[in-house]
Parts: sequence; structure tokens; C-alpha cells
Amino acid sequence: MERELLERIAFNTEPKESFQIVVTDNKTRFTTLFNPHIQLKKNRPYEMALVNLETYYSFPNITGKNDHFTYATNTDSDTVWYHIYVPEGSYDIDDINEYIQQEMRQNGHADKITISANTNTLKAELIMENGYQVDFGTVNSIGSVLGFNNKVYTDDYQESENPVNILSINSILVNIDIISGSYVNGQRNPTIYSFFPAVSPGYKIIETPANLVYLPITLGVIYSMQTTITDQNGNLLNLRGENVSIRFHIREI
Repeated sequence: MERELLERIAFNTEPKESFQIVVTDNKTRFTTLFNPHIQLKKNRPYEMALVNLETYYSFPNITGKNDHFTYATNTDSDTVWYHIYVPEGSYDIDDINEYIQQEMRQNGHADKITISANTNTLKAELIMENGYQVDFGTVNSIGSVLGFNNKVYTDDYQESENPVNILSINSILVNIDIISGSYVNGQRNPTIYSFFPAVSPGYKIIETPANLVYLPITLGVIYSMQTTITDQNGNLLNLRGENVSIRFHIREI
């Protein structure tokens, strides 16, 4: 009995293994190969936590699927339609309006149509001079982001029928294929951490958890590790070529 007690004390007081892993890539699904491989102690449990993540808020809310703005003006009873394509990027409503205004000025239609946000209703406002129209029913219309229905608008003032959907990303999930103990929407998922950026589009994201959450590692020997960064729906994040660096901590329990 005394010997078992001493062995237990020795086991509990001996130094525990602890080390960090840093991975970097410009994709949001990548595999890190370890050479030499990481040999964990046999019959000893290990756990892992995300310590730090750094990248840029570069993932777009305007893509080829919602970049089309179509408007028309009447000239001598003839309706002429113009098409504007907003470049892929991260925009708020003011940014969208500014780009559309810039393109309309080149067409000789400065300040004829403006788009703004109603912060009380969380909807968009469309103001047009008499004779102008906006068609949000076109393929890949930006109207879906602004909350408008798929139709042509002719009134001088129109508020969107639906709330603005300017944020396509509600949560960023960091997934690691060597851990367990995590569920997303009731399904097992190797998510080690989730967050939403505290900065605006274009700025650097530096995410450092105040309290580390450790999850169990499922392997005894780590030959490789796949990192996947997705949105709340499991879609890969589009960083548009920007690098992401993540630091993990692994410790013996």
C-alpha cells in the first residue's frame, strides 16, 4: 500500500511534457507534416488548445455571386440600362454606395442614386431622382446583400423589405483533425476554437483567447495535422491569399 502511494505521488509530481506548435499558410485547409514525428508518451493523455491566431480580415462579403448593380434612366421616353460590377472584397454599405457613386459619375449620373443604412431598422435605404430605376432582380444582384427583393424599384424612396445581410460570416471556426470532444450544431466536429473578429475589414486580426480551452488529443504519435478554417456553416474561409498563423499548446495531463 505504501509503495503504491509513493508511486502515485511520484507520478503526480513528475514534470509534465508541454510544447507549442506554430502553423502558417495562405490557405484555409492545409496539412502540416512533422519531421521527425511527434511521439507522445505511451498511456499518457494529452490535450491541446489554441493560443493565438493572426491573419487579416480579408474574407469577402461581395463575390461573383452578389456583385451586380443594375440601374436605368429615362431619356426622351427611352429606358437605358447600366450595369455596375462591384469588385470582390470586404465592404460595408457606405463602401458599396461609394463605389457605385464612383461608377455612376463616370456615366454622367453623379448623385442620382444613393444607398445608405438605417441603423434603427437594420435595413437599407434607396433614394433615386425622378426617372431612375434600380433592378435587383438580375442574376447575382447585390440586392440580396442590401435586403431588397428580386424586382425593379422605381419610387424616389424605398426601404429594403429585409434586414441588411452585409455579414456573411457570423463565426470563424478553427478545426484540427487530431482532437475530439467538440460538437457543432449537435454533430461531432474537430473544432478547437471559434470567434468573430474584433476589427473591421482590411485590418489585422490578432485573436488571443483570455482563457485557454483544452481538448483531448486522439493520437499517440502525430505524423501530420490538418488545419481547416471555416465559417459557421462549414464553408472554407476565403482569405484571398493572405497568410494565417496559428499557435497551439500541447500538454500532458
